[in-house]
Amino acid sequence: MANTPWTRQQLLVAFALYCRLPFGRLHHRNPEIAAAALAIGRTPSAMAMKLVNIASLDPAITSTGRHGLRAASAMDRQMWAEMEQDWDSFAVEASRAVEGMGLASVQTDRPEPTAGRNLGGERLGTSRVRIGQGFFRSTLLSAYRGRCCITGLALPTLLVASHIVPWRVDRSNRVNPRNGLLLSALHDRAFDAGLITVSDDMRVRVSSRLANGTDQFAAATISAYDGRHIELPEKFQPKSEFLRYHRQCVFRA
Repeated sequence: MANTPWTRQQLLVAFALYCRLPFGRLHHRNPEIAAAALAIGRTPSAMAMKLVNIASLDPAITSTGRHGLRAASAMDRQMWAEMEQDWDSFAVEASRAVEGMGLASVQTDRPEPTAGRNLGGERLGTSRVRIGQGFFRSTLLSAYRGRCCITGLALPTLLVASHIVPWRVDRSNRVNPRNGLLLSALHDRAFDAGLITVSDDMRVRVSSRLANGTDQFAAATISAYDGRHIELPEKFQPKSEFLRYHRQCVFRA
């Protein structure tokens, strides 16, 4: 099938893998890539090449000088545009394509342990929302290499895929990884409460309401990071307009 055009279902599986895997694992020896390739009737090398071609469309990748193979097809570009335009629909379609191929290993992670909680009028227990949030978390875990972008914490059970523009405010960007930061559970709560934010130059800013406090634990675990750069993701970097909204509408300066 070397010269056979990729079908939409095959391409959806490849894009799901790209979102799930760190850039450094996009090679034919990766067991997940080999399993996915076998399931869709492609070779591991062909799948790995497709993933690197997808990476060549990601500004966060190309801005670091890693230009991939520069061979993205018209279908690759079209699907990238679809994904960026409607992350919610893309997550559902990609997840169903993966499930249809029997690829349990490529399934997205479970969402945060908040099932049943009302988030802006929808319950996280509903199928579409649950799929979207699992996709959102999986993509952020991959993009940030499984580490809190503020502290470097690398325990998955203590990491939260945090929305920059809150869930209830922007329905169209609930699954967009560029509207997310991977944070420790503590810093996720502080971010949601407006006690910390991120500046245009990607530095942590701590609210004076917290910085001027006397709580030693808060000083050591939150205020101490004031002014420090966050660890940038290797793909899907946060959009400046989302960060600006957080600073203007959520942050308690």
